[in-house]
Amino acid sequence: MWSSHVRIDKQLSISGITATALAKEFHTPAFVMDEEDFRTRAISWDTSLKSVFGPNAGTVYYAAKAFICTEVARWIKEIGIGIDVCTGGELAVALAGGIDPTKIELHGNNKSLAEIKDAVSVGVGTIVVDSLFEIDRVAAAATEYGKIQRVLIRLTPGIKADTHESIATAHEDVKFGFSIASGAAWKAIEAVRTHPSIELRGFHAHIGSQILDTESFEISAQRLIELLAQYRDAFGGQLPELDLGGGYGIHYVQGDKELSPAVVMSALGKVVTTRCAAHNLDIPKISIEPGRAIVGPTMFTLYEVGTVKDVTLENGSIRRYISIDGGMSDNIRPALYGAEYTAILANRISEAPLLSARVVGKHCETGDILIDSIELASDIAPGDLLATPATGAYGRSLASNYNHVPRPPVIAVKNGKARVIVRRETAADLLGLDF
Repeated sequence: MWSSHVRIDKQLSISGITATALAKEFHTPAFVMDEEDFRTRAISWDTSLKSVFGPNAGTVYYAAKAFICTEVARWIKEIGIGIDVCTGGELAVALAGGIDPTKIELHGNNKSLAEIKDAVSVGVGTIVVDSLFEIDRVAAAATEYGKIQRVLIRLTPGIKADTHESIATAHEDVKFGFSIASGAAWKAIEAVRTHPSIELRGFHAHIGSQILDTESFEISAQRLIELLAQYRDAFGGQLPELDLGGGYGIHYVQGDKELSPAVVMSALGKVVTTRCAAHNLDIPKISIEPGRAIVGPTMFTLYEVGTVKDVTLENGSIRRYISIDGGMSDNIRPALYGAEYTAILANRISEAPLLSARVVGKHCETGDILIDSIELASDIAPGDLLATPATGAYGRSLASNYNHVPRPPVIAVKNGKARVIVRRETAADLLGLDF
């Protein structure tokens, strides 16, 4: 839940820096990121992939959509893994961080012509194609630049993963990919093969996010391997790559079971080995896309309490509302699809009795609720600090300027030192696009 360098003693600290010191220097709200923890997690996924698949290990592509900035892109370059981007903006940040274009994979269900051309022109290693129109567009761009562009076909393997509907991506009725069951996948294969300027390397599937067991990933791998066999039988040669996506869940609240790299890779290794042997296939190069599983636990959000209010409900019970200086503008996930978080009193230890409370934001929305129900110290008061763990994935990435609130900074902490890697927005930033 918390990153490896967080300690909770007399108050919360990270790498020896207290919550009080962080709030004093950087103000609140702020995203606080454990750099060493990020690096350790990324390396762990890379090591586990290579230990299971050996020479057939492909690339660990960090999913930029979870959170990306230029400094994090620099870390990814130094670690030596790849990055998965799904827009021109994410591509620009990856390139600004110095990531080798051949280690970049471009996703997206509706890539613009400009995004496709930019990707092809800079030499992006792989483009994951998502529609018949896109196949033609990638081929045209590759022809224009005199290149052979490598592509994977994104498939919909027909799996309803055990996660929220808004972040499930592999059942039939979604905007992503080509359905295997309906025959759309085979039409995409035939379409790619008509273009000499693109090279089909294999298949890709991403079944959803925040999935807490391996069964869905195993079924997805099995169905992709079956299609590899069909392709071999039809065209006489085996495609060399499979990208099995990401979506590995992390620990947000009590009861969540984080999927470790060793557990995931062991499960995938068994199913890939077994199913390839059953179809008399060579084991393809296997790639994965952990984003949340790398960055999610490395970050927490630090807030200051602004007001505390007791509300009498119709049944006579009391609900305590604790209002923080952030909310849905820095963490939309609870309002968007019911994501659950926890929080602690970060600046001191309280021995006061616990009280059922609701942690809410400062925005003009009744639904601006960060935590619907939580037991917190009854003496929490304005000026206290609250910290919410595991906000590294989709906190800053989905942040908005709703109510014209400037987005918080990202503070990286390493070896007892804290520094800004994404600065806090200002009123000048908010006015900067206006005429």
